[in-house]
Amino acid sequence: MDKFKVTFLPDNKIVEVAKDTTILSAALSSGVCIKSDCGGDGVCGRCKVIVKKGRVLSQPSGLISAEDRKHNVHLACITTIHSDLEIEIPLESRLELTLGTEGIYSVSENVESGKKILSEISFKYCPLSTKLYLELPLPSLNDTASDLDRIFRGIRKTQNLPFVQTGLSNIRQLGELLRDSDWKVTVTLGKINDTLEIILVEPGDTSNRNFGICFDIGTTTISCQLVSLSSKKVLGTKAAYNKQAGFGSDVITRIIYSRQEEGMEKLHSAVTETMNQMIKELTVEHRVDLNDITCVVCAGNTTMIHLLLRVDPTYIKREPYVSTANFLPVLRAHEAGIIINPRGLLFCVPGVSSYVGGDTTSGVLSSGLYKEEGLSLLIDIGTNGEICLGSKDFLAACAASAGPAFEGSGVACGMRASTGAIQKVKIDAKSFSVTCSTIGDARPCGICGSGYIDLIASMLETGVIDRSGRIKLENHMRVRDSEAGKEFVLIFKEDSATSKDIVINEADIENLKRAKAAIYSAVSVLIKRMNFEFNDVKKIFIAGGFGTSLDVDNAIKIGLLPDVKREKIVFIGNSALSGARQMLLSIEASKKTDEIARKITYFELSADPGYMDEYMSALFFPHTDLNRFSSAK
Repeated sequence: MDKFKVTFLPDNKIVEVAKDTTILSAALSSGVCIKSDCGGDGVCGRCKVIVKKGRVLSQPSGLISAEDRKHNVHLACITTIHSDLEIEIPLESRLELTLGTEGIYSVSENVESGKKILSEISFKYCPLSTKLYLELPLPSLNDTASDLDRIFRGIRKTQNLPFVQTGLSNIRQLGELLRDSDWKVTVTLGKINDTLEIILVEPGDTSNRNFGICFDIGTTTISCQLVSLSSKKVLGTKAAYNKQAGFGSDVITRIIYSRQEEGMEKLHSAVTETMNQMIKELTVEHRVDLNDITCVVCAGNTTMIHLLLRVDPTYIKREPYVSTANFLPVLRAHEAGIIINPRGLLFCVPGVSSYVGGDTTSGVLSSGLYKEEGLSLLIDIGTNGEICLGSKDFLAACAASAGPAFEGSGVACGMRASTGAIQKVKIDAKSFSVTCSTIGDARPCGICGSGYIDLIASMLETGVIDRSGRIKLENHMRVRDSEAGKEFVLIFKEDSATSKDIVINEADIENLKRAKAAIYSAVSVLIKRMNFEFNDVKKIFIAGGFGTSLDVDNAIKIGLLPDVKREKIVFIGNSALSGARQMLLSIEASKKTDEIARKITYFELSADPGYMDEYMSALFFPHTDLNRFSSAK
């Protein structure tokens, strides 16, 4: 079979692939990530690349304009390789893996003055893996206990622990290790379900070198923290795109892809490669030995956890929407392909259902919603928006298929909240001039979720769009026709980092309108189903990456959030990551997540007879019923 070399610019990464391989597949093989919201079906148009040298064969596509063809632009997913190639990945098609840490703050930090931030709930300190230094008495004719019993005896002298066990590999090395270390060793104890296990035995005192990693595995973004399990300090935080985005922007697309030949393995490898790269970077930056990382906790939606563990997610998308497992036993991290200490442990936060996963359980834990006296609401705005309503007396949850629009996908100039993303927008009511601020004060590259919320609110206020989302401004230099309907130019190409206009078009507005309608209608239906009204809610916890830049008034103006007293709204940042961190540091918190997951009652919105009516009513800005949004009239 013919093979050809493909060079990807500007990375200068080279990969050798077989003839007829798609450019998208070749890019993934080389470690270059290209945007592909549709999972390679050729319908999203996000994977445009420029063929600088060589021969390719492209399927016809209406997403490639005559101007694109003049400049040798092709869709990577439907273009196959027929010679050695040199391919440029333009900025707007690149899926940069490393992000800033906007919105991934600890919930105890006051990220912005004037915003109400939750103080982190503390649990009894008792990490999921603990290092214990032992100085054991030497054996003698009067004390002939076995080496293993000697260790068990030493543990029980310092800790009032239940039955302790260990594995064969530890036992095999024990005799020589104890004698070479003069009977001074450190044992690492890990909680394996209801049993404590000796994970590791090391010579000398290494008790201050014990670390854990916590992850929030999101559909679009993966966030993680390196935590010292001895000092309880967070040493570092990372955020990166989930490489699985190259196979589709939402969980349904990925479930479908997992059914293809080698699809499951590719999706699994994509997420573990991202996670292992983040672990490697954190350990290098903070001079931590990988062998000293003894525990990993992962929070994520049900599909993400299935793909991480190579568990078939097929039935998540088939009625009656049943997952393979919501409660998982403690595993060895290496079983999932996570590279830490070879005997290190992996804990997956328990989920509730196919569409309310461990990230929601973790969010309920970290917000403290489960012990609130008054009625409280948790809204996690993400690709799969999760909502939980309750108090210390009950918990009820549902999921809204919001899509990735507020995370920068499925919209023409969307991007995640990273350097160069427009995060705040204001339009002048007379001149229609646009004032923007970007993350890092960099030249604008695109628009992130909070920027879109500001933009639509400002377009409504100034009459650029009507309540249906149609652009009504006429005869202005910022408005023009496009293939996606009329579009409004925020930034002209001479002022953008991509040398292209940054715009919002009517198709983008429709996507964002549907996303906000999905969130709002899910909240409304859940509250009605439980026989409450919005005014009964005492607190609304807002989770997700919006915490640092979301303008609450604008979110209410467009109908994303209910029109309530602003003092009820509490920002909690990445609540899934915060909850996973608390589990790392406390067995008590870990047990509490099990209780929470079992307590939550799940409501399937697709089975609710009133949901579609509520959703259709929310397909206006802010809503068809303006009485619900009196402050936005």
